[in-house]
Amino acid sequence: MIYAALKLAHVLAIIVWIGGMVFTHFFLRPATLSLEPPVRLRLMHDVLGRFFKAVLVAAVLVLASGLWMIGRVAKESVQAGLGFNMPLDWTIMATLGIVMIAIFGHIRFALFKRLGKAVAASDWAAGGAALASIRTWVGINLLIGVAIVVITLLLA
Repeated sequence: MIYAALKLAHVLAIIVWIGGMVFTHFFLRPATLSLEPPVRLRLMHDVLGRFFKAVLVAAVLVLASGLWMIGRVAKESVQAGLGFNMPLDWTIMATLGIVMIAIFGHIRFALFKRLGKAVAASDWAAGGAALASIRTWVGINLLIGVAIVVITLLLA
């Protein structure tokens, strides 16, 4: 039962993270392009601030639940007298997941901080540059996240 609950938390956190990136990247950002830079950048700063809080929780949940599930299966295998060789899809998922968390850390704690400073200073050019960098890295994280889902479903 605990494994199923962990897997549910893991998958729901991934849905929040990847779904939020899809929404922001393909729907919200294009819709804001008709707004003047001060309005657009303030709006994106506020939305991303809320989203990044949710992603921080999701990333912690994904990491903790993933490690717990791997550890539980490894422990059960060893207790049954079997060796534990982590499946390739789990290895890929874990490795790329850690890369995603590192990229998110850069987005949240470096690029978003730059955006916040630019918005506070009404420096719309710097804010636009920070937002463009955030968009690039979110796009990369989105590609990695989709790749993880595809790889794990195809290799499972």
